[in-house]
Amino acid sequence: MADPTRVIDDLCAESDELDRLVAGVGAGGWGTATPAVGWDVAHQIAHLAWTDRSALLAVTDADGFRELVERALAAPHTFVDEGAEEYARAAPAELLARWREGRAALEKALREAPAGARFPWYGPPMSAASMATARLMETWAHGQDVADALGVERPPSDRLRHVAWLGVRTRDFAYGVHGLTPPAEPFRVELTGPGGGVWAYGPEDAAQRVTGPALDFCLLVTQRAHRADLALTADGPDADRWLDIAQAFAGPPGGGREPKEDAR
Repeated sequence: MADPTRVIDDLCAESDELDRLVAGVGAGGWGTATPAVGWDVAHQIAHLAWTDRSALLAVTDADGFRELVERALAAPHTFVDEGAEEYARAAPAELLARWREGRAALEKALREAPAGARFPWYGPPMSAASMATARLMETWAHGQDVADALGVERPPSDRLRHVAWLGVRTRDFAYGVHGLTPPAEPFRVELTGPGGGVWAYGPEDAAQRVTGPALDFCLLVTQRAHRADLALTADGPDADRWLDIAQAFAGPPGGGREPKEDAR
């Protein structure tokens, strides 16, 4: 049984880093367009606040969360955007306070969750550790959108290990949302972390392999950069196909990012 303490701590650290970034932006900066089409900085923070509320409901109010799922099923392609749009209407200071309050409540709920408990989500039920990992992945990914919009370079941290792990774990999910049958055999994934160490997943003798920087893999599975712009190598046709469809987040297939002009 995974102890959620470490990943909850890392989720808080990731959120605090993004908080410092947006808290230092003037009110006008919240309207800066981000790489996500139609979303500005406010939409990115609004989405995180809205999704934190969804996660809090999943952990503390199963009936309330079930209502959210019903709404999502009724409008699968617009539900997320509608939530972000609703929250983004608030003034920046109000939105920031709402995000802080919501993520503090979620942190408390996750830390107090009974050992072994599993909570409903938009996909399979999740443990407290898995829920925190998913929230960290989203916080990092949407934080990347904000940083890109503001022209800020974010040094990668070892917290990316959680995002990388989730990216590997969601391999079969990525095939499924594209209507494809996942390969039967596991892949080997070897990633170079920010400190130079290797993060390895899967059997050493696997025929299908993916190697490269951990940062690039995380950008790929969160669809924050196009594969053509990343230093990832796939050995084997199945691994190569996976890098075209990888998706660590729930929901229908993402649109991803266009390659940079000089990579076309």
